[in-house]
Amino acid sequence: MPSVPISEALKRVQPSATLAVTNKAREMRAAGHDVIGLGAGEPDFDTPDNIKDAAIEAIRRGETKYTNTDGIIELKRAIAQKFRRENDLEYGNEQISVSPGGKAVIWNAFLATLNPGDEVIVPAPYWVSYPEMARLAGGKPVIVSAGIEAGFKIKPEQLEKAITKKTRWVVINSPSNPTGAAYTRDELKALGDVLAKAPHVWVMTDDMYEHIVYDNFTFASLAAACPDIYERTLTINGVSKAYSMTGWRIGYAGGPADLIKAMGKALSQTTSNAASISQWAAVEALTGPQDFIPERAAIFQERRDLVVNGLNDADGLACLKPEGAFYAFPDCSSALGKKAPNGDVLEDDIEFCAALLDIEKVAAVPGAAFGAPGHFRVSYATSTEVLTEALARIKRFCAALK
Repeated sequence: MPSVPISEALKRVQPSATLAVTNKAREMRAAGHDVIGLGAGEPDFDTPDNIKDAAIEAIRRGETKYTNTDGIIELKRAIAQKFRRENDLEYGNEQISVSPGGKAVIWNAFLATLNPGDEVIVPAPYWVSYPEMARLAGGKPVIVSAGIEAGFKIKPEQLEKAITKKTRWVVINSPSNPTGAAYTRDELKALGDVLAKAPHVWVMTDDMYEHIVYDNFTFASLAAACPDIYERTLTINGVSKAYSMTGWRIGYAGGPADLIKAMGKALSQTTSNAASISQWAAVEALTGPQDFIPERAAIFQERRDLVVNGLNDADGLACLKPEGAFYAFPDCSSALGKKAPNGDVLEDDIEFCAALLDIEKVAAVPGAAFGAPGHFRVSYATSTEVLTEALARIKRFCAALK
């Protein structure tokens, strides 16, 4: 059989590490193993009933046909209202794009704007897909690292140093996947001052976790905090995290009309519109009751405190307290170089996570996948009971290292 002719573009990218860990955990469970999966980035809460009901009503009304490529007008209006209400941002309908998931929004923006050799500045730790999608679209990711000592947030001087004549985009994700770190309004303004001096650079802000913040942290969107660069900013969001709608696949963005039009052109020749029923469900999500969101965030905060305290109690681990999202990102570098009970010497975070899964049946994602070797990511988007058991296994694993 002839080999598949893999494209040079695809050879540039790696498969998603988070999906790989989640799939491995599922396979092990199917084989009868008692696996605790802490790899998935999705809330364990169900989609609220009013949103489900809106989808059912849309089906009954016959809203089952193709829609406008980049979203129905009702959803665009709801998104514009959301931006105005929650983010102090004004966007017209022609400035809003709807895609089948937040990942598709990012891909369409990169596909519409990147030429070979264009640079995309990506702060690390980063969500696994940012650099890979930039590579797939022909761009070159430029990684700017911010360690645990900096709270996993880049400084203005780092950003300024990374910008070149080839820089096309800067990606800012706050609160962050994988660290949960969130930029304050003043920190965003400081980055915006740098970007204001680089008019050729566009800014992509991923605000997907804006509603999952803790300890009275006040979320700010970069385009609102830095109005001088509003015309060069694509503000990305979606309904997956706050509304527990990961499987509905609705992402959206607000930005300059010309960019939105170009993204629509890319959409028209790739996925076309997001699912019609999902779009009507998203209308209800954004315009219906919002009171459950802070209630769920409070539950996530309780879980965060449980997980961070538990990880810091484990031998060789050190974990910052995240400002948002539902991930902890512990440093495991002090545990590396030791021997696990199965005889493996843990040379890096990848081997650490592999041994943790093999011995204690806890699935976590290595930090190397996020551009931060020596760490691993834990999702606490699961029940307190499951997290308590997972922490007990992690502590037992770390205590057994020699």
